[in-house]
Amino acid sequence: MNFNFLSPVSDSVLAHNELLSQQSLGKKLKIHTTTHGIPDLDDVNIVILGVLENRNHIDYIGEAFNLNEIRKSFYALYPGSWNTVVADIGDINKGETTEDTYFALKETLSVLIAKNIIPIILGGSQDITYANYRAYDSLIPMVNIVNVDCEFNLGDSSKPIKNNSFVGKVILDQPYNLFNYATIGYQTYFNSQEEIDLMEKLYFESYRLGQVSGDVTIVEPVMRDANIVSIDLNSVKASEVSLNQKYSPNGFDGKEICAISRYAGISNKVSSLGIYEYKPSKDDEITTMLIAQIMWYFIEGVNYRVNDDDFLDDDNYQKFITLVDSQELIFYKSVKTGRWWIEIPFLSKVNNKLKRHTLLPCMHQDYIDACNNIVPERWYKAFQKNSV
Repeated sequence: MNFNFLSPVSDSVLAHNELLSQQSLGKKLKIHTTTHGIPDLDDVNIVILGVLENRNHIDYIGEAFNLNEIRKSFYALYPGSWNTVVADIGDINKGETTEDTYFALKETLSVLIAKNIIPIILGGSQDITYANYRAYDSLIPMVNIVNVDCEFNLGDSSKPIKNNSFVGKVILDQPYNLFNYATIGYQTYFNSQEEIDLMEKLYFESYRLGQVSGDVTIVEPVMRDANIVSIDLNSVKASEVSLNQKYSPNGFDGKEICAISRYAGISNKVSSLGIYEYKPSKDDEITTMLIAQIMWYFIEGVNYRVNDDDFLDDDNYQKFITLVDSQELIFYKSVKTGRWWIEIPFLSKVNNKLKRHTLLPCMHQDYIDACNNIVPERWYKAFQKNSV
């Protein structure tokens, strides 16, 4: 594999790594170094990839940017009982323009994802998610994005892309590959009513902070159907991070954001994770440790993935049929894991690109609701989206 765009992990991080325990993660990783170059990735399942780009942040002032402190925190952790092999392949530096950085990231991710290697992208501004999305153009016909964020980031697609407006570009730029966009943890007062209405009009999914904090398990089916997961650190409440990172008194706590990351890891479909909006500071051990733990829980989830979505063999699932307002709803429950799906039979008739979406992940509660003549919201939105 040829990764011309990558620069090695810094010597200061490697020097720090030398002082760590032999059992620490830093001693278990394959690391891109100046001396040895990019490691062999043939047996690697997950890579850590830094992107030193933050020029499209709305408050960009030209500050220096690196990810060294995150790496030091992550390397110092201890691995779980994992079978996954992890590599740190270094950073993509700022290009001459942000478009150059996007191109470098897109090309790098396309190679990794095609090889079934899951990248954990450590970025500056969240508009990098757009380049992540474009990496799938030649890989799969339709893409699902989950954004863990207090804002929708829809913005005005006619204006230059920014970290708070990249989703408009995702929706409207060709080729049109977006199937579903979901926001987890949005806070109403950070979003205009026009954006809230647009999310409804497009039949995208949105889960308020209070909903998720009340029952974090509701994100599991959403993650199970995601290809890309993008985490904005501004979704975390101020008391959980350092002064340099503070954004809002409300948001996810450390346990919740790590649980969400683990659900992303467990999903058989998630093939890239991005963590964005980190503001570097050498005196910020709290934030870097939180990011390190978010990464740890994602890897933990990947390690415990179970292939439970093979519905060709009748022995792998139980089938349940219920009637809601004269509409027959068909549910499937995995024998292995107890996870649920709901069938959306019309999709393959409407758009040939969408055949893989004929089974939509759901919760047991959705089946109970259907038995009580309540149409599951995820099913309804998928139905409406493909009936227009």
